[in-house]
Amino acid sequence: MQDSTKQTTGVRQVTVLGAGAWGTAVAMALAQRHDVLLWGRNSAAMAAMAAARVNQDYLPDQPFPAGLKVSGDFAAALAHVANPDSLLIAACPVAGLRPLLAQLKAYPIPNVVWLCKGFEYETGLLPHQIVRELLGDSVAGGALSGPSFAQEVARGLPCALTIASNDAALRERVVATVHGGNLRVYSSTDLAGVEVGGAVKNVLAIATGVADGLGLGLNARAALITRGLAEITRLGTTLGGQTETFMGLTGMGDLILTCTGDLSRNRRVGLGLAQGKALEQIVQELGHVAEGVPCAKAVRELAAKLGVDMPITNAVAGVLFDGDQPQVMVARLLARDPRDEAVQR
Repeated sequence: MQDSTKQTTGVRQVTVLGAGAWGTAVAMALAQRHDVLLWGRNSAAMAAMAAARVNQDYLPDQPFPAGLKVSGDFAAALAHVANPDSLLIAACPVAGLRPLLAQLKAYPIPNVVWLCKGFEYETGLLPHQIVRELLGDSVAGGALSGPSFAQEVARGLPCALTIASNDAALRERVVATVHGGNLRVYSSTDLAGVEVGGAVKNVLAIATGVADGLGLGLNARAALITRGLAEITRLGTTLGGQTETFMGLTGMGDLILTCTGDLSRNRRVGLGLAQGKALEQIVQELGHVAEGVPCAKAVRELAAKLGVDMPITNAVAGVLFDGDQPQVMVARLLARDPRDEAVQR
């Protein structure tokens, strides 16, 4: 269950590890009210960013707030959040979470909140499972997720997110830190549900992009989004998520945004596939990570292992990895036997 919590005041030290679009946007938003340091792995790029006061690669039209610190020094980034009341945010892709956590093990961190959405392909693990495997239960952790385009957050436009954690004190700290201005934060204890919603919606956005690119119309888009939500819910509840989570921000909300918003990288992958472009060309043109691509493969394998029916995900994976044509994807979905809509498995 998600609950909203009123804002509490107080300036905190925050470090954001990862200077991609979303990490930079979050750092920029929080720097309006807190002491924020943004760290990136490429020291030369971070030095250039500090001098230009803009992330030219990802958010070239959004200058940094005056108070935002930028550094390529990992030790300094961790020292910035040495205070027990501070907040550490990991803003890397899922593929980078394990190596980043391995670096963090050498430091006495009080907590870690991650922004990544997806399954780790090699293991099929969700982010919170990776965190537990590497850091154990001694470090409070949580997922900050929801319908959020980096470009809009960087511009200061309104956005609502959810912090999911089993640690009540961490949930309160994240709400107290992030909630405010044009950011609204809800809290949840359903880590699995929140993470599954954030991961699988990227796969469904590729499917919706394909349908839109083929000119199949708004009726088809509505059907894909609705049945896509059913797929997310089936997998999520199988993995321990709560059904009501998928009706909230990190389920239906994130799914609608990513499937319909023109800023969605995963939707653009689908549009490119519908145009007959090769996946390698699409990814190169994006210049950003599209998490739905590796996620489609990981989810297809996980769903098969668990016996969860996910026809749209399977169809997307077929186009991405098996050489299926987008038109074949659509034909297979339409040819499926009718079923009772209320049946979840």
